[in-house]
Amino acid sequence: MDGNALRKIVGNKFFSVVFVKKDGTVRKMLCRLGVTKYLKGGTQRYNPAALNMITVYDMIKRQYRTINLNTLRSLQCGLTYTFGG
Repeated sequence: MDGNALRKIVGNKFFSVVFVKKDGTVRKMLCRLGVTKYLKGGTQRYNPAALNMITVYDMIKRQYRTINLNTLRSLQCGLTYTFGG
C-alpha cells in the first residue's frame, strides 16, 4: 500500500492501524490524516513519501507519528484491511 491509496481509503476519518515499528515491536494506533492544528512550523528533514512512509496524528498520545507503510499489518476504517506479515 502507498500513501495515496491510504488517503483514498480513510479520507478525513479516524482510523486504526497495526504496524511494525523500526525496533521490531508491533504497535496499534488510532490516528487521523490532515491534522495541522498542532504544527509549529519548520520542515521535515526527509521526504516520507520517498520512503513509503506517511505522517499521521496519534489521537491518543496527541503527537505526530510516522508510519512505515511497508510494515503495515492492518488498517481499520469502517472495513478492516489486512496485509501480509
